[in-house]
Amino acid sequence: MRRGIRGALATALVAGLALAATACGGGGGDGSGAGGELSGTVTFWDTSNDAEKATYQKLAEGFQKEHPKVHVTYVNVPFGDANAKFKNAAGGGAGAPDVMRTEVAWVADFANLGYLAPLDGTPALDKTADYLPQAVGSTKFNGKTYAAPQVIDTLGLFYNKKLLKDAGVPVPKTFAELAAAAQKIKDKTGATALYLRGDDPYWFLPYLYGEGGDMVDAHSKTIKIDNAAGVRAFRTIKNLVDSKAAVTDATDGQENQLKALKDGTVAMAIDGPWDIEGARAGKAFQDKSNLGVAPVPGGSTAQGSPQGGWDLSVYAGSKNLQAAYAFVQYMSSAKVQQETTDKLSLLPTRTSVYHVPAVQQNEMVKFFKPAVDGAVQRPWIAQGNSLFEPVKVQMNKVLTGAATPEAAAKATGDAYRKLLKDYK
Repeated sequence: MRRGIRGALATALVAGLALAATACGGGGGDGSGAGGELSGTVTFWDTSNDAEKATYQKLAEGFQKEHPKVHVTYVNVPFGDANAKFKNAAGGGAGAPDVMRTEVAWVADFANLGYLAPLDGTPALDKTADYLPQAVGSTKFNGKTYAAPQVIDTLGLFYNKKLLKDAGVPVPKTFAELAAAAQKIKDKTGATALYLRGDDPYWFLPYLYGEGGDMVDAHSKTIKIDNAAGVRAFRTIKNLVDSKAAVTDATDGQENQLKALKDGTVAMAIDGPWDIEGARAGKAFQDKSNLGVAPVPGGSTAQGSPQGGWDLSVYAGSKNLQAAYAFVQYMSSAKVQQETTDKLSLLPTRTSVYHVPAVQQNEMVKFFKPAVDGAVQRPWIAQGNSLFEPVKVQMNKVLTGAATPEAAAKATGDAYRKLLKDYK
């Protein structure tokens, strides 16, 4: 994603956009009816996937039971389109939603552009001491809070228990162990060991963390990805594919990976809790207990997986801010978070929800909560989301043989220095 102009010109531009957005924002009305009762329309852009969206729509519309004079307009926006669509709407001053389910890496970027309303001191931030500390980081930018944490996640290794048992191999703890077991898995079951997401740079991070690397150090303002660890990470994905321990696809990896796992043509895939229900819908997991989840394999020096998740943000130009704040409060409440865990096995961001017996007994929460506690924090900077595109370009070049791991790491570092002018 491109960054805006700096300095006084940027300030004037953002102020102008905010004024235009206020004139042409989302839901109608000021949110207050007679006696202060909330009214009007709240438009909600939900970025959940196909397996989740029916649940989120029902939950969102449930807000109307508590506030009968408010109409919730639910819109499901595909994740791949949502970032650009919101920027176009907010920047153009028309068509942006009142509330958006915002990927954690987008919050600082949107806030930096002036598109989000600060939530400090508003009803949107309710019982903030109940939030997991690691979930709060992505909601902050320049000392203000621009979102409420709604879901937290990380990646794990999904595996087909039957295929690994038939092959006589244990769940791999490192990528080296996975590569060593791949031929045995193929010979005994006909399945490829791993589906490797080559189309999405977020899935590159476990390989990078496993080599002791990172993208950048935001505290020291240092580029890290072009060091030896970055080279080793690019080499790991190349070796897994070249050795046929893994299959990959440069496009539509989300659907292709899930299909391969569901059909049993791969034994393992790195994925997150959002795909649990989708995976269990496949023929390989008609017996739902056949789906296992383990920590992401480690590299040569470490083991790590990125912290992800979703926040709820309010558009700065909303015409119905009071109702929008109340909607965020409702959708991030312990009650709603418990429902998303019960129905979708997604991890809540409120500590109190983890004390509910049904949540404590959720098998995926049992795994993913410790994994989240140990997940690696990403740099919550305005350019954080933009750090992924150079990685994506170089992953494709490495996997297709158009670049060596060394060249890919250097090119990524060079792209970061153009993006982050004050980093070294």
